[in-house]
Amino acid sequence: MGKDEKNVEKNAALRLELPTAAWVVIAVAALAIGVAAGHFLLGGVGTVSLSGRTTLSAGELDSTIATYTVNGTTTPITAREVLEEASGSSSLTANEDGTYDVPSASSVLTYAQNQIILADAEARGLSATDEEIDEFVSTNLGSDLSTLASSWGITEDEARSIVADAVTMRKLQDEVATVELPEQPVAPSEPAEGAEDTPTAEYAQYVISLLGDEWDSDANTWARTDGTYYATLSGYEISNDAATYAAASAAYSVASSVYEEAYTQVSEELGAYTDGLLSRATIQIGSLAE
Repeated sequence: MGKDEKNVEKNAALRLELPTAAWVVIAVAALAIGVAAGHFLLGGVGTVSLSGRTTLSAGELDSTIATYTVNGTTTPITAREVLEEASGSSSLTANEDGTYDVPSASSVLTYAQNQIILADAEARGLSATDEEIDEFVSTNLGSDLSTLASSWGITEDEARSIVADAVTMRKLQDEVATVELPEQPVAPSEPAEGAEDTPTAEYAQYVISLLGDEWDSDANTWARTDGTYYATLSGYEISNDAATYAAASAAYSVASSVYEEAYTQVSEELGAYTDGLLSRATIQIGSLAE
């Protein structure tokens, strides 16, 4: 399976189940951020003893269970904060006995990393407007915020907060990467049986939309022959009004390769940036469940 196909699956999964805020930030942005923990320490932190425990009482949810330190400033992390991020909601569900599960060390680490990265984005003046959030949901998830919140089983404000982090992460990606990630191409619709070789205006529009400035619509021919697509598509009959499914498929193949190459570079650059950012932090976690 190609990387772009996996990204489509990731986005589809977001419509079906509630991910953590971290999952949204990573999966919707379609990039793997750095996962370096910096100076990662276990034990010796917190306002509640977690030794040998797997649950917390309601009164212990606001207890400090970890800290992270960046540029000399230490920030406490409570159990409630981690559990709320993991569920995407401030309405936590208690166990039958009224207790709450102790967050896993991996959940605490993910929470700390996200907070460090998002704080860096905020320091850069990056944030998400309501209009940008709505556009992100519509473009990337094919939905609206109200429907998305309902499908996730959380409030609209909670969904907005989660998506705001994703938008901010995308802005950080755009700022630190040296190349622009193009729009991920969508495969052309398959023709009806027996019409595989029939040129249509629909396929012509599809191909020309991918060719961009490599096609001269006024002259109804190639604008240049030194572009990305010419070597692959020059053997197909293409005009403003007609192209075959084969030509559309070939154009999609080229566009997918272009996207994957840019994806890889942007992912590596963003990963290197966040790794460097996290490597300067100290994250200290109490003795938690794995």
